[in-house]
Amino acid sequence: MEGVRRGFGFGSGSAMAFVVLLALVLVMAPEASATRFTVGGNKGWTTNVNYTIWAQDKHFYNGDWLFFVYDRNQQNILEVNSTDYETCNSDHPLHNWTTGAGRDVVPLNVTRRYYFLSGKGFCYSGMKMTVKVENPPPPPKAAPVTSKGSAPLSPVFRSQFVLPAIFAMGAVWDSFLRFC
Repeated sequence: MEGVRRGFGFGSGSAMAFVVLLALVLVMAPEASATRFTVGGNKGWTTNVNYTIWAQDKHFYNGDWLFFVYDRNQQNILEVNSTDYETCNSDHPLHNWTTGAGRDVVPLNVTRRYYFLSGKGFCYSGMKMTVKVENPPPPPKAAPVTSKGSAPLSPVFRSQFVLPAIFAMGAVWDSFLRFC
């Protein structure tokens, strides 16, 4: 049986090393996530809710979403400019986000201030909200790797160990598959 390769049928050790390297890169990739905010919390988009207070302790980042839940037979979701927001003028909205279902999602995909209101007179009952969308903060930096009583290792010095270690793990895995 000499020369017969057993294992899982991978074509070469380099292919297996690539798979292992890819898996490690995916595991170590930073996680980015968007937040979906239900406007007004459990009360939804309705009258007698102070949306300024609701939004004041929240951070809205580029990529987040606003989820509006409302009475589709009465209210709507209009995006307006700051002047129309202040005067509750719904005659010339920048965008009408109302789809008719009473459950609409607004993507916050531009870093700027957004102004929303409900027309049909509901703005005068408090159905208006503004949110400032910012870029997400940078991810926190990892603490430098140090040993007791020594200076932090430079990124170049660390990379001299990380990549060879990844390739060594791939080679060990490939060898394991050859003998299985």
